[in-house]
Amino acid sequence: MSLFDNFIMRKSSATVIDKNRICKRIPHAGDMCLIESVMQWDKDSITCLSRTHVDTNNPLRDANKLPVSALVEYGAQTMAIHGALVNEQCGEHQGGYLAALKNVRFYDGDLSNIQEEIIISAKKIYSDGKNMIYDFSVSAIEKELVSGRATVFGGDVTGEHL
Repeated sequence: MSLFDNFIMRKSSATVIDKNRICKRIPHAGDMCLIESVMQWDKDSITCLSRTHVDTNNPLRDANKLPVSALVEYGAQTMAIHGALVNEQCGEHQGGYLAALKNVRFYDGDLSNIQEEIIISAKKIYSDGKNMIYDFSVSAIEKELVSGRATVFGGDVTGEHL
């Protein structure tokens, strides 16, 4: 069974977390909250869905087009949601910020041709309790659109200690 088939089967069940609950957990507000639902998550991984890439009000659009590079933000928001959910379970509140990207691979094409819901996945591959490294990917149907590795620094997000 393919990844896409797996999601079609999961979509028939209830959404784990909807957009309203997501936007309360991350610092992104209004149209900048790009993730629409969390379909699965555990302490090490998360899978989200969104159709905001086709929304004409998407704040990342440039001249009516959404660049493929904008999908990195979808990955980053997915990691932020994951961190918030894990911290919530532990009774902690810890912010964080995207510190580095590595091995980012972009789909060669125009996103305006992608009308399907996108699947955003992140898997934590390292954590020292404060800082994390994730592998992430964004895909539609069975086509990978962007993937890479991200380092997230936890803690003070004000920049006072940089």
